[in-house]
Amino acid sequence: MTHQYKNNGYNIILDVNSGAIHVVDDIVYDVLPFVEKLYQQGIHATDTMQLAVLGCEELSYPEADVKEAVAEIMELAKEKQLFTEDIYEKYITDFKSRSTVVKALCLHIAHDCNLACRYCFAEEGEYHGRRALMSFEVGKAALDFLVANSGNRVNLEVDFFGGEPLMNWQVVKDLVDYGRSLEEPNHKKFRFTLTTNGVLLNDEIMDFVNREMSNLVLSIDGRQSVHDRMRPFRNGKGSYDLIVPKFQKAAESRNQTNYYVRGTYTHHNLDFSEDVKHLAELGFEQISVEPVVARPEDDYAIQEEDIPKLLEEYDKLAQYLLERRRQGKPVNFFHFMIDLEGGPCVAKRLSGCGSGTEYLAVTPWGDLYPCHQFVGNEEFLLGNVFDGIRRQDIVDEFKCCNVYAKPKCRECFAKYYCSGGCAANSFNFHGDIHDAYDTGCELQRKRIECAIMMKAAIAQMDASDENGQDESGQEQCDGCQDLCENNQGTQTADGMRECRD
Repeated sequence: MTHQYKNNGYNIILDVNSGAIHVVDDIVYDVLPFVEKLYQQGIHATDTMQLAVLGCEELSYPEADVKEAVAEIMELAKEKQLFTEDIYEKYITDFKSRSTVVKALCLHIAHDCNLACRYCFAEEGEYHGRRALMSFEVGKAALDFLVANSGNRVNLEVDFFGGEPLMNWQVVKDLVDYGRSLEEPNHKKFRFTLTTNGVLLNDEIMDFVNREMSNLVLSIDGRQSVHDRMRPFRNGKGSYDLIVPKFQKAAESRNQTNYYVRGTYTHHNLDFSEDVKHLAELGFEQISVEPVVARPEDDYAIQEEDIPKLLEEYDKLAQYLLERRRQGKPVNFFHFMIDLEGGPCVAKRLSGCGSGTEYLAVTPWGDLYPCHQFVGNEEFLLGNVFDGIRRQDIVDEFKCCNVYAKPKCRECFAKYYCSGGCAANSFNFHGDIHDAYDTGCELQRKRIECAIMMKAAIAQMDASDENGQDESGQEQCDGCQDLCENNQGTQTADGMRECRD
């Protein structure tokens, strides 16, 4: 199974099952579908050349060039970089029986908030229930539960979430201290993270966060008009002016690492690339801006007719980020970060975030849910931190939630990158965690295409930096000053270019 697409002047071929990526010329790009069809039909390799040439007559390329392109494609197939078999589906039968441990908890330290964000799935922090702050006793029991259910896992993660966690700041500090006390005697290491809207952020809090928190998520939507429209105080006043100086100071205090400014775009700002640009121009170097997930009847919900515009925005954003890199001012955009050489293990690629099995959410009173987006839905109440998991059947269902259990994922080129998408979004839109949120899928596929294209462009930039460029940006050979016109062929996953001439 391959996926072909053109982006920003690059012809890109992804071999889905192996993960090999090739940047090719027009001939290879156009000929490949004919060769792949023959492979799918089980045509013997010795017959492939003749049949492919016959099939490519309509392309109007010289026969010699077609033969050369077919030979190159066949060689890549021989090297198992094209048309590779799916070796992963056999793992799925073991997923339900495999032993899992709890690795991470999302502690809802506060079911309350000092903002009234219009798109908040938590209903201003209430999560379909009542306002509440987590007590130290409940939080302590949650950390004990995590340690007791983490098996031999050493590194554990605890996310302080809300609502707004800083409304319960003393308990956050006390739980960090308690977690540290558990590390040595239990051979564990806690990685704490915090998500905040910044209203209560101050120097004292920031000093503690910088000492103890491995990551910090700062909520801001972008341009002031966009942010204040969706993230106001309850009196309607915007929060932008208050939080921006605090966030800028926080990012600098963390040396522009181990944090994200995290925004949400909606139907009201389909030109969201301008919000990413705005955040970059404010000095932030770690940025995540994601599409809102909302009911179709909400005025700010992404509509099907919005998708073409959003796909264009991702292309614009990719080009903008590449230009910043050329200028020596790189910015990391979360959804364009992709590891083509390594990346997650097979289990993670197939089953995703681990919600309901390895990752659980804890309410202020200690109830356990598969993740923060399921909190308040009693159908998914797993148990509590005092008595443990009571609904193993729900855990088993989430164990079996993977790319092969989702019909929409089986033939999707992005399945090993998105791991089947968000189970909560699938359930909220289709009533089934084994379905997929269609709008999210469309946007995710585009993000992956852009991320791969950027890897190709960066590899070319790096090669140009090493070999020298003329003013037009075209690479020059080391041995002469003539522009190299033989720059054809494929680029493999390791970035090595194979010249065809």
